[in-house]
Amino acid sequence: MWPLCKKELRQFFGSLTGYMAVAVFLIAAGLVLFVFEDNILDFGYASLDRFFLLAPWLLLLLIPAITMRSFAEEFRTGTYELLATQPITKAQLVAGKYVGALLVVIVALLPTLVYAVAVESLATGQGLDIGAVLGSYLGLVLLSSVFTMIGVYCSSLTANTVVAFLLALVACALLYYGFAATSRLPVFSGGADYWIEWLGIDQHYQSISRGLIDSRDLIYFISMVLLFFVLTIRNLLQR
Repeated sequence: MWPLCKKELRQFFGSLTGYMAVAVFLIAAGLVLFVFEDNILDFGYASLDRFFLLAPWLLLLLIPAITMRSFAEEFRTGTYELLATQPITKAQLVAGKYVGALLVVIVALLPTLVYAVAVESLATGQGLDIGAVLGSYLGLVLLSSVFTMIGVYCSSLTANTVVAFLLALVACALLYYGFAATSRLPVFSGGADYWIEWLGIDQHYQSISRGLIDSRDLIYFISMVLLFFVLTIRNLLQR
């Protein structure tokens, strides 16, 4: 598994495209937070809430770009047949691809800690709520873990990297915000709206971002990763 994981890291950072994807993510987040209108410097108090509201939408673009080549490129070039002959199980193969892609996402998130340091140093009164910030970063990692597994799954469906990117983008967007948007329809008001929203990723991400670690939210994220992990293995076994 680890050789595959390292291969994924080398493949992503072995070209300028990988660095550009991470750079675009960080630049976009920095501009929205500190430069554009209604930035966090205009709040009058120390807060990273704007970043944690924006980050999931940026990850919706970044993570499919990272995962789109996981299996699609192997299928297109014919190297998947070589991987299939190696003495590893399908579960180890999927896990190697997944962990490698997830490490790339975490590498992209680590520099954003500078935002927290900058806001904390600029605060003249009460600083950041460290508990809420840590909870929000945990939420981002869990959110990224689900998005990454969905992206790897979508990459196992096709040999076209562009199609894999679009499938992952749509799937992540629907699971992140689709249930929340559906729950707001008047027909579901009065009870069903809560359960529909609960099925979506956004509700659990927002819950953890408040700094309250609920076991139900952790179980939800782990279950989503395991679900798409099993579906990816099933796709590979059918090839």
